[in-house]
Amino acid sequence: MSYKSIHSLLFYNFDFRNNYMNIRFFFTDRKATLANRTALKSFIQSMFKREKRFAISLNYVFCSDEYLLSINKQFLQHDYYTDIITFDLSSTNQQVEGEIYISIDRVKDNAQQLGTTIKQELHRVIFHGVLHLCGYKDKKPSDEKNMRALEEKYLKLYFK
Repeated sequence: MSYKSIHSLLFYNFDFRNNYMNIRFFFTDRKATLANRTALKSFIQSMFKREKRFAISLNYVFCSDEYLLSINKQFLQHDYYTDIITFDLSSTNQQVEGEIYISIDRVKDNAQQLGTTIKQELHRVIFHGVLHLCGYKDKKPSDEKNMRALEEKYLKLYFK
């Protein structure tokens, strides 16, 4: 099965559209509390604009550790849990399209380990996926430091 078609298997679909981009939130085997979804969608659009990228379609898929582990194994050949996997589905460099898979289990565990709220950690991971689609990496220590700084910047802007 292609990762492009995975979202067709999901149970809950919340669709938000405007003139610029289509953002959808899907929930598989885990629910997540996302208050003020319209404001979140607008903020995500503003992130792309600030990063000088034009996004046309973005799907967020909230799931369990096991669900994301199966995707990690199948598509990335990684046998470990992760909080997020971002697939860049863009056909050109001009228009960003993507799917972002987020493990609610990892978000909850990370929040506890980091001494932050689930809400704060969930938004950090949501923004992390956008930053990946904007071209930011986090494999090297210097890249990871830059990514964390950008996450903090956007968290402060969002929660001000």
